[in-house]
Amino acid sequence: MIYSRDPLEINGSELVHILSTSCREQCSSAAGWVLLDCRPFLDFSLARICEARNVNWNSMLRRRSKSSVVCLEWLIPDKALLGRLRRGELSPVVVVDERSSSVSELKSESLACMLLSALLSETQSQICFLQGGFVGFSEAYPDLCSSSHNSHFSAVEQAATGRNTPAYDQGGPVELLPFLFLGSAVHSSRRETLAAAGITAVLNVSSSCPNLYEGELQYLRLTVEDSLAADIRACFSTAIAFIDSVKQSGGRVLVHCQAGISRSATICLAYLMHTQRVRLDEAFDFVKQRRHVISPNLAFMGQLLQFETDVLCQG
Repeated sequence: MIYSRDPLEINGSELVHILSTSCREQCSSAAGWVLLDCRPFLDFSLARICEARNVNWNSMLRRRSKSSVVCLEWLIPDKALLGRLRRGELSPVVVVDERSSSVSELKSESLACMLLSALLSETQSQICFLQGGFVGFSEAYPDLCSSSHNSHFSAVEQAATGRNTPAYDQGGPVELLPFLFLGSAVHSSRRETLAAAGITAVLNVSSSCPNLYEGELQYLRLTVEDSLAADIRACFSTAIAFIDSVKQSGGRVLVHCQAGISRSATICLAYLMHTQRVRLDEAFDFVKQRRHVISPNLAFMGQLLQFETDVLCQG
């Protein structure tokens, strides 16, 4: 590719070339490429080009930034990725939206346009724009896209739970992110289930559920009661730091309480809001699609709404 300071428009076949192993080997002078998807987090979580990273922008921060330049750090919630972009370690950088056929179609207030501007002004990498967006690429190359589905468990595992097993204990923990799972105390007690999911750490959000595999798994207990008087928000920073540490070590963490309905769901919602910089309703819909039984108590929902304001006002 010819490097310039204007976005280079590429088609689906050119992106396939970038994604291929042979292209990575040819680009040995660069540390790698990155694919930035500008679609809403919920859309991205349901279907995306393999290895794409989500970029997010929220209306609250948009209001604060009127008549000012949008910084790259406001658009890239992943600080490690942001650092690599600024150091020029990733090239080319490919921007993907829903379906735009060219850069000229983009509205100035669109996330894709703001991202392209920020990348061009703050990095020295080759910046590319995918013609036809995710829709066009997924129709032409479905095998290079991935979809997230609700967890399905084998008939053997379901039968083992028994017909009288509460809904919240049936099946197994659900995957929210490749390194983050949500479930109940029963799920945390099944060593074979944890092993099958690749769980290496457990975040126990309760005062009474035992840590059964200490010495084998990494544990953190946050003693929280599922009551209207409990201040679960005080645990958010500790929980987020623990989950991030597991992620950075290449592990996977199960977050659970007794039923996996209120306390552990609240922690997972806070983590998604903080790291993906999304609103509570968007994070809630995302988790609810994967674990239908979640229902944080009213006090926890109020604390999450307060946390939402803090997260979305960060610039």
